[in-house]
Amino acid sequence: MLEISLLLAALVGIGLLGWLVTIVTPHLFHNIGLLLLVVGLVEGVPTGFWYHVVLRRTLLQRGPLPRQWWIHPTRHHDQLTPEEHRRIRLWFVLGGIGYAVAISGGLAAIVGLLIERL
Repeated sequence: MLEISLLLAALVGIGLLGWLVTIVTPHLFHNIGLLLLVVGLVEGVPTGFWYHVVLRRTLLQRGPLPRQWWIHPTRHHDQLTPEEHRRIRLWFVLGGIGYAVAISGGLAAIVGLLIERL
């Protein structure tokens, strides 16, 4: 059921994107995409960085960290107590939201440029 819901949401998103392209000019679509990209980076980079700082401080209390632990930090979430997990959750979610907004904005900017060139 979850997979069907995700598929339907993706199809609706693609359909809305196609509909928006017919209403919004490609140049405006490109500019909106760039704005979303910048907003996502401005919000996501600091919060994602702070998530890594808080997680590192928490994990260092247990001992040394493996090399390049920061590449896949979610592997270490199972080592956290519920209180520690609550402490990093806000930064984890905010960083993820910023990432998603930046990726969406970048894709929208690319679509706007491609359509403008057609």
